[in-house]
Amino acid sequence: MKKHIVKMLMATALATSIVFFVAGCGNEANYDESVAMNNGASSVEFPLENRYTLKGFIGYPLDVGEDPNDRTIFKRLETETNIHVDWKVVRSEKCLDDSSIKNVNADRLPDFVFSAGLRDCDLLRYADEKKIIHVEEYIDTSMPNLKKIFDKYPQYRVMCTDTEGHIWAFPWIEQLGNEKTSIQTVGNMSFINKKWLDYLGIEVPKTAEEFEKALIAFKDNALELQKVFGIKDSIIPMSCIINDGNQDPSILINGFGEGIGDTDELRHIAVKDDKKVVCTATQSGYKNGIAWLHKLYEEGLVDPDSFSQNWHEYVSKGKSGRFGVCFGWDISNIDNVDDWIPLPALTADTRNITPENCSFTGGFERGRCVITTAAQDPSLVCAWIDKMYFPFQSIQNNWGTYGEDDEFDIFEIGTNEAGKKMLKHSPLGKISPIKVRECESVGGPLAVLDEYYGKYVTCPEDAQYRLKWIKDIYTPDMNTKYVYPNVLMSEDDSEELAVLQVGIVKLINDKKSEWVKSGFDDSEWNAYVSKLYALGLDKYIAIYQKYFDKWIGHR
Repeated sequence: MKKHIVKMLMATALATSIVFFVAGCGNEANYDESVAMNNGASSVEFPLENRYTLKGFIGYPLDVGEDPNDRTIFKRLETETNIHVDWKVVRSEKCLDDSSIKNVNADRLPDFVFSAGLRDCDLLRYADEKKIIHVEEYIDTSMPNLKKIFDKYPQYRVMCTDTEGHIWAFPWIEQLGNEKTSIQTVGNMSFINKKWLDYLGIEVPKTAEEFEKALIAFKDNALELQKVFGIKDSIIPMSCIINDGNQDPSILINGFGEGIGDTDELRHIAVKDDKKVVCTATQSGYKNGIAWLHKLYEEGLVDPDSFSQNWHEYVSKGKSGRFGVCFGWDISNIDNVDDWIPLPALTADTRNITPENCSFTGGFERGRCVITTAAQDPSLVCAWIDKMYFPFQSIQNNWGTYGEDDEFDIFEIGTNEAGKKMLKHSPLGKISPIKVRECESVGGPLAVLDEYYGKYVTCPEDAQYRLKWIKDIYTPDMNTKYVYPNVLMSEDDSEELAVLQVGIVKLINDKKSEWVKSGFDDSEWNAYVSKLYALGLDKYIAIYQKYFDKWIGHR
C-alpha cells in the first residue's frame, strides 16, 4: 500500500542524498565483471557456516531508533542467514545538505544500497560510470524468489530492463487491486467532514459549486462547530499542502475544462484518449481550476499555511479536529475514519477522475536497491537480497512484523483456510497506521502480490476500506483510457528529460503556489505558457510521446 507509505517514508525524501553518496564514491579499480559474474552464486545456502559481514546503506525515518539492526526484522534475518549488515544510516532531513556524503572515500562505499530510490537517469548514469553492477544473471542463477515473480509477471522484468538488456536495480512491487481499481490510482484523496455536514444539514457535494457552498457553511458556522464538537482552536474549512504529493488538492480540478486535471506532480503529464501525451499544466481545465482554487482562497476558505506547512504541522491540526476538508492517502493518518468520507469527483464542466500515471501495474519502484562495484561477493549479496522477495519476508519488510516487545504489533501469527501459517493484521485501534509501520517496517526491495492475501497475509483493514472507496467512489468516474506506463528510457533520453524537468516542473509548481494565493490574468498565463516552451516543453513532451508510442505498439 504504499506506493505511498513505504515509498514516501524511506525512498522519495532520500533519493538526492543517496545519489550523492553513490556519485562520490567510484571504486572502479576493484571491479572485474567477468570474475563477479562467475562467483558461484547458485551454491549459496543459508545460514552460512561462518558469520559474514556486508556493508549496506539505508534511509531511515528521523523519529525512530538509531540502529536498523535493533529492528526485529533485521535481527531475525541475521539469525536466518548468519549475515551481519554494517549499516550506514542517513536521516531524511539532514542528509540532503550533508556535503560529507558527496565526498565519502571510495573505501567507505557499501556493498549495496537498500533504499536507493534512484531516478532512471541516475540509475543509468551510474551504470555507465561502472559504479553499480547489472544483476540480470544473478536473478536467473541466484535469486529464485525474484525470478519466480518475474516469470509469473514478465511485465515487471520488462519494466526493470534497459535498452541493452541489463537490469541495474531490484524493484519494490506492491499489488492491491487491478487496473482502474488498483489502490494506487488515486493518491491524494479529498476527504470531507461528514460529521459537520450532517450537523449543518448539508448533502455531500457533487459539484464545484456545491463544494464551495459547503466550505462557506463551515466558515460561517465556525463558532457553533467549535462549541458543539469541543474544538479548541479555529475552524479551517479546507487545508492541504500545495505541491506535496497526496496532500495536494489537485483532485478537485479534474472536472474543469477537458477533465484531465493534474495528477502527476513530478512530471505534469497525462495521456489523452487519442494516445497523445500532453502537459496537464498547460490545459484550459488546469487554468480554470487554479483560478477557482484562488477564488476559494480569496474567500478565506483555504488554510493560509497550505503553502508552507509540513506534514507534522498538517497532521497536528487534523488531529485537533479543525478541518472541514483535507487531502491524503488515508484520513486516519490525519484525523479518523468514522467522521469523514472521501469526496466524490466534483462536476464543473465535466465529471472525471484521471488515474495516476503508472498505476495500472500497481505500486512499482524500479531503482529501489542497487549493488555497487565495491561488493567483493555480489553473488552473496544477491542471495541475501533475494530473501527480501520471499512472501513472508516481503510482507513484513513492507508493513511491519510480530513478536515485538512494545505496545503494538502490525501482525500476529495465525492460520489461513488451509490451516497453514499466515500473518494476520492486528487491530490498530486509534493508532495511525503510518506511525506503526514507521516503527517496524524496513522497506527496501520487496514484492507483495495480490495472491498473497488470504494465503500468507490478511489484507490490511485500511487497505480494504481504501480499495472499496476507489472501486465504489472513484472508478465509476475514471473515463480515461490510458495512464502513462512505467517505462525505462535510454540513458540519453532519461538524462535529457531530467535536465528539462528541473526547469519545467519548478516553474509549474512555483506558479501554482503563487496563483492559488494571489491569482493571475490572461497575460500572466500566456507568459507562463511561453516560458514553458522556452524551457523545452516541446522536446519534453516528444520524449514521453516516443516511449508511449513504443509501449502501445507492443501491447
